[in-house]
Amino acid sequence: MSDRSTRRIKALPDTSAVAGTVRWAPRKSLWIGGMTAIALIAGPMFVTPGAILLFLATSAVTLCAGHSIGLHRLLIHRSFVASLWVERILVYLGTLVGMAGPIGMVRLHDMRDWAQRQPDCHPLHAHRTTMLHDAWWQMHCRLDLDHPPRFDPEPYLRDDRFLHWLESTWRAQQLPWALLFWGIGGLPWLVWGVAVRVAVSVTGHWLVGHITHRRGPQGWVVDGAGVQGHDLPAAALITFGEAWHGNHHAFPESARLGILPGQHDPGWWLLLALRRIGLVSALNEPAHLPPRAGLRRVGVRQAAQGRVA
Repeated sequence: MSDRSTRRIKALPDTSAVAGTVRWAPRKSLWIGGMTAIALIAGPMFVTPGAILLFLATSAVTLCAGHSIGLHRLLIHRSFVASLWVERILVYLGTLVGMAGPIGMVRLHDMRDWAQRQPDCHPLHAHRTTMLHDAWWQMHCRLDLDHPPRFDPEPYLRDDRFLHWLESTWRAQQLPWALLFWGIGGLPWLVWGVAVRVAVSVTGHWLVGHITHRRGPQGWVVDGAGVQGHDLPAAALITFGEAWHGNHHAFPESARLGILPGQHDPGWWLLLALRRIGLVSALNEPAHLPPRAGLRRVGVRQAAQGRVA
């Protein structure tokens, strides 16, 4: 019997989320490994105040406006509405994070989400191994399921030429910025504006995912799902709200990730600012969404539950 399907991941009669083989992915490994090696070796050699400020500014823009808002909340979950030109700018910024192209990000996210919704899944999708082992798997390998489901993207993903251009050139998108940074600030700006930024962003993304699928505060449980989401409050600001991962498992289509008072969500703050100037609209919140099947509140007072209903 096949595992249950999701919106883009379609289970076949023999589909299984459990059986599969983890294999080294050379291009992925060399890309991430190369950026990390440059960051570790050259980063300490070329530290300047301007380079650090560039790293902080470019990381904030690409991770918040690009990855969290453009790729995750918009392209993957369609949790708000933006005009085509705004969407393309946000998705382009997300591609500059250096994890994958936009279609590749959707596929990676949806395969992991599909697997975690099953009663059980492969340890790679569950982050169910030691930290160093999981880091190797997630950033240097791929999982080939013995009987995988089918990835069936919507026409806006399948037929968009801009997305396919970004998908085929996502690594090369760093080059214009590398030349610009080198021309303005020399090697310090080149190293910190590209290699350190990409290495820190990709490693940080893995680390938050590793932690929030294993331990931490938990306000929600989805009965029947083999992998649950947890929150990482200490990282809420530096992840621009993405660390509220237990909330995200509970309400995947919500544009707001920090849904309770005191849950800081800079990505949501940016969306509110963009809505105020008319660039985005129809921001989903938990109260706008049907309850997810099997969702129940745990570990908090019922009064808190009422504040998100």
